[in-house]
Amino acid sequence: MTDIKLVSLTSDDREQFITDNQEAFKYGALEEFGKRDDHFEEDGEIISRKTIEESIDGGEAYRIIQGSKKVGGVVIKTDGDKGDLDLLFVSPKAHSKGIGYAAWCAVEKLHPEVKIWQTHTPYFETRNIHFYVNRCGFHIVEFFNKFHPEPDGHGNDNEGFFRFEKILK
Repeated sequence: MTDIKLVSLTSDDREQFITDNQEAFKYGALEEFGKRDDHFEEDGEIISRKTIEESIDGGEAYRIIQGSKKVGGVVIKTDGDKGDLDLLFVSPKAHSKGIGYAAWCAVEKLHPEVKIWQTHTPYFETRNIHFYVNRCGFHIVEFFNKFHPEPDGHGNDNEGFFRFEKILK
């Protein structure tokens, strides 16, 4: 397995974390749709600064470190035996090297009390869908869209996104 570690996000790295997150999400959308993409939340970004900041402020944020390099990040929220994977990103330069999977395994080890994890991803992020289902063992449990809106009103239901769960024994 790829040798990575999770390190708590520091205030002096917050801005770069946000920038790196936006770069990773934009890369995925451009890879899928090319320059014609219209899936941006704000100012040419797939995921807005506000969304990332709310995630960081409401959860536990970590840098994914490989050797001495920052290669991604993760934000999680836990409540007893339930956990939310809010954000997980790997730098496009470090894709397909097992870093995301190793980071996810580190998250599970960090919180062994969590028995049910959930996360979301847009319908067009086929790379993410593959990762969550085929690599990490999540299952698609819901598809939010204009016919089935998300109950709490977050997200863009007209676009469509999946909710995943992973139940640990």
